[in-house]
Amino acid sequence: MQIGSVSFPSRPIFLAPMEDVTDIGFRRLCKRFGADMVYTEFVSAEALVRSVASTMQKLTISDDERPVGIQLYGRDADAMVEAAKVVAEARPDVIDLNFGCPVKKVAGKGGGAGMLRNIPLLLDITSRIVEAVNLPVTVKTRLGWDADHIIIDQLAEQLQDCGIAALTIHGRTRAQMYTGSADWQPIARVKANQRIHIPIIGNGDLRTPDDVRQAFDNYGVDAVMVGRASFGQPWIFEEMKAERGEDKKESGEENRQSPAEGQGREKRGERSFGEKLDILEELLRINVERIDERRGIIHTRRHLAATPLFKGIADFRSTRIAMLRADTLDELMPILEDIRRRFA
Repeated sequence: MQIGSVSFPSRPIFLAPMEDVTDIGFRRLCKRFGADMVYTEFVSAEALVRSVASTMQKLTISDDERPVGIQLYGRDADAMVEAAKVVAEARPDVIDLNFGCPVKKVAGKGGGAGMLRNIPLLLDITSRIVEAVNLPVTVKTRLGWDADHIIIDQLAEQLQDCGIAALTIHGRTRAQMYTGSADWQPIARVKANQRIHIPIIGNGDLRTPDDVRQAFDNYGVDAVMVGRASFGQPWIFEEMKAERGEDKKESGEENRQSPAEGQGREKRGERSFGEKLDILEELLRINVERIDERRGIIHTRRHLAATPLFKGIADFRSTRIAMLRADTLDELMPILEDIRRRFA
């Protein structure tokens, strides 16, 4: 599979763009553990053209996380085009257009999935950005606004005609938000459409290696994109690849080890409790160093709260509460070390 000049191994797995999640530290960890491409957090076009500092910071990418996409969202065509030019200067491998975010503060104002209610504008923005930049432009979207307006079959062809290099489809409508189950049948229809020649990337409810295998085997997609399942477990990508026996050389990754990687595992993906805790502690240190102590800890709480590492541990509630209330490293690190002592 290829997007622009970037070639990918067979059955690639991408890290989905997620606000307040896919910052540079988390992206680099996911890349290290097998993600074939990573994406930034959502970047607001309106904020970018105003040079808002916090938004400009989201354009910071590192060579060791490539290939990397910067995802842009907005509802004003002129602002989207100007913002795309600014994004291009940051030299990502692709510019991704967000026509799928369902949250009210984005979709409710006409951005993200809100674009699914104004297809002429969506297509105009896409065409103009493709013409304005010399980078591959890709799109991430949903099946439609609601169950009565499943438009992805026609929209996929229209977007391809605009010149996009790849299309990611989340198997839900905007009305579903993240409830119910993702419907992969429309994704499969798009992929089977003889007129479609761009890569089709499937997204939605990919939580396990078996989910990923079925996405490729049953729906024929060119790649898959993993989102919420990565919370608190950046190692999930190697677990998803380990089932099919890939090694790092086969998947095109650099041959290097994390300090957290253990020795003597029978195959990749079989990490111990202690190794996984090491990775979460590394993420914590990265965030504290990148931001500051208090905000770095707060930023890491999403991963500590969501990680499956602590699920199923008996009588863990009081420890979880203490862990998620800690505001300093002096408070948090002893709690994590106690968890290591008791369960590793």
